[in-house]
Formats: sequence, C-alpha cells, structure tokens
Amino acid sequence: MTSISKRKEESHLVNGGVKQSTWSKAFSSNAVWEEKDEFLDVIYWLRQIIAIILGVIWGVAPLKGFLGIAIFCIINAGVLYVYFSSFQQIDEEEYGGTWELTKEGFMTSFALFLVGLVMSIKMYKLLKYNKN
Repeated sequence: MTSISKRKEESHLVNGGVKQSTWSKAFSSNAVWEEKDEFLDVIYWLRQIIAIILGVIWGVAPLKGFLGIAIFCIINAGVLYVYFSSFQQIDEEEYGGTWELTKEGFMTSFALFLVGLVMSIKMYKLLKYNKN
C-alpha cells in the first residue's frame, strides 16, 4: 500500500468518513488532499493573506525600495516552502515540483503586497497630518 493511499485511509478512519473542509485541512498537519487543485488553491490564498499582512507591516514600518521587496519575496517564498514541505509534507513531484508550488500565485501576491504597501503608507501619512 502506498503512503498516499495509507494516509487517505487513516484520514477517512479518523474523521469517521466525514469530509473535512478545505481550511480545516489547510491548518492540520499532514492533511490528505484528494484533489490537486484544492491544495493549489490553499497555497494561492495563503500567499495572498501573507502579501496583505506584509504590505501593511512594510508600510507602517517604512521598509521601502529594493530591500523591502527582496525581504518580501524571501519571506513569501520561504514561509510557503516550509508550509508545504514540512507542515503538510506533500510529495512536491505530484504537483509539478518545488518550483511550481513556490511560484503558485506569486505575481498576484506581489501586486497585492504593493497595493497594501501603498495604501498603508497613504493611511499613515493621512493620519499623521490630520493630528497636526
């Protein structure tokens, strides 16, 4: 019996045959993903959440320029790499390799990061000048 089918069988027994929601699987270690697209959706949306959070933090803590963008890219890629390789322990080759999982939704998260960054800088300046 392969490890994937064994994990599916164990998951089915633990849950009593009840299907878990996508988000409950996303936050439970070694979850079983029946559909490939379901896990890729989780990777995509986690990346978007990280982008918004980091964009706001970067705007308030004025991290700008190349250094801010480089740190965002490293954190964004690093957190998700640790998530799918250590926390979920999935077989990367089943999803097209490590690079495919690492770049899943990266450009949209970068755009969202920039929007969050600009908006938080604008809000910070607006609040700062309204106090005076």
